[in-house]
Amino acid sequence: MRSLLLNARTCVGSAMGLTLALLLAAPVGAQDTTPAAADSSIPASALTENVVAEVNDDVITNYDILQKMRLLVVMAGIQPTRNDLPELQRYALSSLIDEHLELQELRREEKEQKASIIATDSVIDDVLADMAKDSHMTSDQFLASLAQQGISPDTLRSQLKAQESWNDWIRGRYGSRLRVGEDQVKAYQARMAAEADKPRYQISEVYIDADKAGGMTQAGEEATQLLAQLHQGAPFQSVAKQFSNAPTAANGGDSGWVTAGELDPEVRTTLDQMRPGSLSTPITTKDGIWIVYLRDRQAGGSAVLINLKQAAIAMPSDAPQDQVDAAKAKLEALRGQLHGCDGFEATAGKVQGVLAGDLGEADAKDLAPAFRDAASSLPVGQVSEPIRSDQGLHLLMVCGKRSNAAQGLNHDQIENQLMGEQLEMIRKRYLRDLRNSASIEVRETQAGS
Repeated sequence: MRSLLLNARTCVGSAMGLTLALLLAAPVGAQDTTPAAADSSIPASALTENVVAEVNDDVITNYDILQKMRLLVVMAGIQPTRNDLPELQRYALSSLIDEHLELQELRREEKEQKASIIATDSVIDDVLADMAKDSHMTSDQFLASLAQQGISPDTLRSQLKAQESWNDWIRGRYGSRLRVGEDQVKAYQARMAAEADKPRYQISEVYIDADKAGGMTQAGEEATQLLAQLHQGAPFQSVAKQFSNAPTAANGGDSGWVTAGELDPEVRTTLDQMRPGSLSTPITTKDGIWIVYLRDRQAGGSAVLINLKQAAIAMPSDAPQDQVDAAKAKLEALRGQLHGCDGFEATAGKVQGVLAGDLGEADAKDLAPAFRDAASSLPVGQVSEPIRSDQGLHLLMVCGKRSNAAQGLNHDQIENQLMGEQLEMIRKRYLRDLRNSASIEVRETQAGS
């Protein structure tokens, strides 16, 4: 027995040339899903389905790896170069080993419990239908589109069967046993209260677990290649779903709003130097590598943020009173015509001498006193009376109002989040134990021989 992850690059040995040729070959027809159909220039002897690895009593062939690689490329929306293929191949083989280990364990449990655990074909049909719907296709159209790119429907169905069965079983077996104590909920609430004055970040993430990748070096190489694909236009959500080892992978990497205290120090330091809408470089932490997309940021504190629009008549501070009164009367007449933020600028801009504009979102405490009092007291959608300033007279309309304090979760939401974290730890630990106890043999020189 040997460990697969000690030397990921040599896992498939001389099959590398075959995999390169097959992966980069022209797409095969809908009915041509065998390796031989992928590239007629490759000798038939080279297309033999050779065993590349054995997982206990199951075998993984070079064709299985090729199929998994093609599926990853299509589902993640990436465009790998030849330099990317070793890492893609490593990931494909690692994923196949995990699927075999999961299904082997579930079959053992089925036999021991004399009960059905593995997802039925009808369940997988439903999952496929949902995936197809997301792509605005029927299931048949979705599978046909994969077949046109050389991917057998069985490859996707096998992956879904392992994922759905394993996740359902972990939840069913351990979900009812786990308990989140009231002290844990209170500790979470106390931590969130302490973080209320600190910045918050709305992020999406991809996490490469160093242990799963075979070491920090391999994790870094994988992260670098994924980052290159993201810069080339690969959809972040698709990449996260296929490659991220974080629990957020199921949501396309979406972590929502997080506080500084919820992040690794290295990630937080990087985020503090980023602007919303930007993508981080690979961030090395104790257990793996992160790629983070900063979607938005909120300053710390519990300030009220107000979105304002204004209509103004410019006028110096020493303007005669009759001019001030005339301008005030004009704005009062305009005020009665303003009925909502959508048409505010168009309506106000039609009045001669009136300048209309969107002031954007501002912290109430940063506004001039007269503006702050009006904006803070007005409901959303209401227009102020004319306000005098040194620059002129102004009407303000409040188009939005919110607090930038951390949006607190209720008791049940906190409990569910903590439960999910515990289940994720169990899932990772269970699979790690299966790997450590399994007989995993890689035949470096067998494939393609």
